[in-house]
Amino acid sequence: MAFSGHICLYWQMGSSSDFFEIFATEPTAATGVSFARFMELAMYHPTAGYYTRNFKRVGRDDKADFFTSTTFSPVFGELVIAAVVKLLAPAQPADFVFVEIGAEPGGGILRNLAHPFGSYQIISLGQPFVLPPNAVVFSNELFDAQPFHRVVWRQGRWRELGVALAGRTLREVELSELTPELAAHTDRLPKQSEENYHIDMPLRTIPILERIIGPNWKGLFIAFDYGKFWPELAEHLPSGTGRTYHRQKMGNDLLARPGKQDLTCHICWDWLEDGLVRAGFGETRVDSQESFFMAHAAKVLAHITTTETGSFSPRKRMLMQLMHPANMGQKFQALYALRK
Repeated sequence: MAFSGHICLYWQMGSSSDFFEIFATEPTAATGVSFARFMELAMYHPTAGYYTRNFKRVGRDDKADFFTSTTFSPVFGELVIAAVVKLLAPAQPADFVFVEIGAEPGGGILRNLAHPFGSYQIISLGQPFVLPPNAVVFSNELFDAQPFHRVVWRQGRWRELGVALAGRTLREVELSELTPELAAHTDRLPKQSEENYHIDMPLRTIPILERIIGPNWKGLFIAFDYGKFWPELAEHLPSGTGRTYHRQKMGNDLLARPGKQDLTCHICWDWLEDGLVRAGFGETRVDSQESFFMAHAAKVLAHITTTETGSFSPRKRMLMQLMHPANMGQKFQALYALRK
């Protein structure tokens, strides 16, 4: 959800914006392409993709499909600033560039906010990842928006699920063999599982993390998203985590409205933590959004709750959405680590 800074993908460019016409040009459209490829087209095709079409995706009204933490501006930005300053200490925030990856067009959590950083940079749709030597690299729901593979355990082995087209009807199919991208990561899958156990494999999060942390910059990496650790994904969620968002409603028909609804799944925190450690970051942490801000932005929380007039002021309502366990406080997590 809410990602507009995806890895550049390449197609033969055409003028059609009809998803079914575009999908029909895939060499194996009739027998099945991987779900990851279907999602790549549905989300990022230059003329038919959900994230490349010019329409309102994010907001709190029924014309948008979902809302996210950045919707609650400026409170979310104020909390992030306070937390980042504390995590950087004793280093001075003025020595770092705050780089936000994947902000929606016209968005950005520090836009119109006073901040203590040396400068503020947004990397969005199609732009290269050019990072300064000292940086705070921030993202909000960047990783969950990447195409993912789907597998199911049937008759003693893992089988990859794909999408096939008949006329203008999409259907789920089992592929005859694993696609190369998935085959290269079968060591991540359990050796045994329950019959019909589904796993949604967010493999594309790995290369995008590597692109971000690969350059030799130093500072703080911080990503807000929703995810699970691998044991829960592999053993305790038999239906997988893939889902849709359309007009503020969550659904499970992943093939409906291609290019016109959000597709997402939970990311795997273990994989991202491992990547950060390999790239030379120190201790990694994953905290709930509530716990993260309680630990690192307590002064801002206290200021809002004690100085705002009225028990239901707009800023207090925003804070309630961001912090309450029944709202976003537990739904979202923050992954963070320092590289010195």
